Amino acid sequence: MTMSFRSLILAGAASMVLAGTAGAQTLNLGVRAGPEGVDPHYTATGTHAEALKHVFDTLVTSGDNLQLLPGIATSWRPVDATTWEFKLRQGVTFHDGTPLTAEDVVASIRRMQVLSGPNPTRIYVRNVQDMRIVDPHTLHIITAGPAPTLPNDFIRVFITSARATAGLTPETANEAFNAGRAAIGTGPYRFVSWTPREQFVVERNDAYWGGRQPWARHVRREIPNDAQRVAQLRTGQVDMIVRVPAADVATLERDRALRVVKAETVYVFNLQLDYRENTPQVTAKDGSRLAANPYRDIRVREAMDLAIDRRALAEIAMEGLGSPQGQMVTPGIFGFNPAIPIPTPNLPRARALLAEAGYPNGFRMVLNYTNNRLPGDNGVGTALAQMFARIGIEVQAAGQPAAVIFPARARGELSNIMAGWGTLTGEANYYYSANAHSNNRELRLGAFNWHGYSNPEMDRLIQAAAVELDEKKREQLLQEVGALFARDRVGIPLTAVGSAWAMRRDRVNLVRARTDEDTLAMDIVPTTPR
Repeated sequence: MTMSFRSLILAGAASMVLAGTAGAQTLNLGVRAGPEGVDPHYTATGTHAEALKHVFDTLVTSGDNLQLLPGIATSWRPVDATTWEFKLRQGVTFHDGTPLTAEDVVASIRRMQVLSGPNPTRIYVRNVQDMRIVDPHTLHIITAGPAPTLPNDFIRVFITSARATAGLTPETANEAFNAGRAAIGTGPYRFVSWTPREQFVVERNDAYWGGRQPWARHVRREIPNDAQRVAQLRTGQVDMIVRVPAADVATLERDRALRVVKAETVYVFNLQLDYRENTPQVTAKDGSRLAANPYRDIRVREAMDLAIDRRALAEIAMEGLGSPQGQMVTPGIFGFNPAIPIPTPNLPRARALLAEAGYPNGFRMVLNYTNNRLPGDNGVGTALAQMFARIGIEVQAAGQPAAVIFPARARGELSNIMAGWGTLTGEANYYYSANAHSNNRELRLGAFNWHGYSNPEMDRLIQAAAVELDEKKREQLLQEVGALFARDRVGIPLTAVGSAWAMRRDRVNLVRARTDEDTLAMDIVPTTPR
């Protein structure tokens, strides 16, 4: 296979619109949040990866429904229980003209194994123990044990140039990438500039192995304010916007100049609670220190769970762009457990549980939540604060941008966080191994377990699922993990997240809306001239 399925489809669509579109060769996209830098290995945040997919290719790619597709790797197969063979695409060159070889893949994975950021990307290479270059376009990946989902993880292994990154240290890497010196990829676009909190600019790579893209230039304008993003679309300052606020969907659908596309996504809003003995943002109502962290008591976690009206969150706080959720993976994800119920609110029971736990009058807490990352996150966070107040928990709502809240979480400064997580690999172990397993650097598990949850039975199930080659057995193990997660209330799933895109009908057309919510210039074409 010489081109991915996506490239074949888009190449055909682009060929029909290239002629006569010289005046429409810049795609201006209004995004809610942009990258946090230009180094693709710096953080695993979705909006970061989304932007950098234009410049850097991944080893494996995923389709609009998360199906695995060839990327830099054209094929992969297990050689034995602990070895995967990846065949690399031939004839691929970096933006500086250097041919891509297995050396670049090895160097990229090595970087990911040692770099740390607010959301470390080493989660995607945690199973890699060693690598052997068979020839310039054949690579063997050796794992510590069976790793049946390794190709799923590799959809986020961005390939950087070994030559461009040689000699970089964690302290110098960001500056080298942000200035463009190390921002040398093989993707469909070349890096031009990045202005933090303003815009990310790329230009077409005419030598791209996947075919020439219809856009000569792509500008991703960061417009976190929902009303401003809608206004700039209506006035024609941008061609298309992502994450249309739910309150505006119906109005924009009635505008004949615009087109609206809606889709369900794999993102789930959830509340994570701190299990550490001393947590910084929870006190008695008079501000005094509590004898113990109340989140460590299962009765308190259950009380908080029963205080939540998920239907109200989905229909009111998210204005219909959500659906109630009882587990951290959505239907369609491998490992989803259909037997896990969606909790319903029960305020009397919640108050009784708090009293049993020793908090008859509740307590005081700061509620941290993202307010600019996914559609409805600010509304969900605000509504949660009101729901907890109904059972006597006094809440200080603290909505913050993702770029602020995630680093604070990594530094251990938060007692909780409400945010979205998307199971982007299509396999439930992706979430559970990173968030529910004990933080274990030696096993490279629990990378996002900042909250200190630890359960030997959970660890056993997750480890067993990670190495089980029989799909039916692995699915059963993951469903058991999901059931234990729900019983322990390791985290509290809230709602699945829907999304909407709006565009100028006379300028652009979205070829496909992805369930991972990525909005890529490669999936957008100019409107056919009339």
